[in-house]
Amino acid sequence: MKTITLGTTGITSPQNAFGALPIQRDDTKTAVRILRRAYEGGMTYYDTARAYSDSEEKIGKAFEGMRDKVVIATKTTAHDPEKLREDLETSLKNLKTDYIDIYQLHMVPQCFKEGDGTGMYEALLKAKEEGKILHIGVTAHKIKVAKECVESGLYETMQFPFSYLSGEKEEALVKLCGDKNVGFIAMKGLAGGLINRSDAAMAFMDMYDNVLPIWGVQKESELEEWLSYMKDTPQMTGEIEEFVKKEREELAGDFCRGCGYCLPCPMGIKINNCARTSLLLRRAPSKNWLSEEWQAEMKKIETCINCRQCVGRCPYELDTPALLRKNYEDYKKVLAGETAV
Repeated sequence: MKTITLGTTGITSPQNAFGALPIQRDDTKTAVRILRRAYEGGMTYYDTARAYSDSEEKIGKAFEGMRDKVVIATKTTAHDPEKLREDLETSLKNLKTDYIDIYQLHMVPQCFKEGDGTGMYEALLKAKEEGKILHIGVTAHKIKVAKECVESGLYETMQFPFSYLSGEKEEALVKLCGDKNVGFIAMKGLAGGLINRSDAAMAFMDMYDNVLPIWGVQKESELEEWLSYMKDTPQMTGEIEEFVKKEREELAGDFCRGCGYCLPCPMGIKINNCARTSLLLRRAPSKNWLSEEWQAEMKKIETCINCRQCVGRCPYELDTPALLRKNYEDYKKVLAGETAV
């Protein structure tokens, strides 16, 4: 497996990093075991966030006493300096460390800059001067904001959704990061659960010399699959290339990526799942999607008032109310047994 250097940070990692969002759903003992096994298997880069409930605490427990052996990136959703400082101090405490390798502004609505009146970038610089963070990064879902952040020269890393289902705009963003020497960290490498062949996902990432994918891991079986690629990395064979081509044809056009920018919904609809239920039922089968609880969530679509707030927030410019209705009709057919999954 190739090693990736994240731009000007100088941080290097095998092209196989650990996304620690899912371990918030594990008990502490299980999470710590998974994290330590990931390190033993060769993973050195770990991505977490204040928004991931107790994920930071589990990482802190797993790697206490071996801080210099791992790279830890975490994030804040703060939009003001005071909250940023509060989040940073909490993260340092949870992670049992006195510094963060890469501290990222999480899902930024804009490119924060010095002198923009928010004080956000100034707060990052102060924390860096104090040695509490080593490098400044950003995560985004909106392509225009991401591009502005990269072009600004203010951020050392860009974390953005990227998979073999990505389009020309995302490809251009990866190239721009390469040209600007900004580290590119790929989130949602499995497209929020829509991609179900890890070898194809890994083979796609292997085609890039400046992309570090972070794979969300919750189960030990999932981890072992990714670890197996450390020595035997899938390549883009003719068979995988043909598979990816068919996947892109099937998922071309309007489909929800599950980023959640559309939320909150005034009617309480879980848009980022409800608008892609048809795909989830077929590509990530689970009895949970047909449970009474989830049926109740889907029924909320009937209450949609077509306010279109979600449309204005969607970074992919989707007609979300139409997608909700389409998915609900398909969902009802599945429940009635008219359509198989």
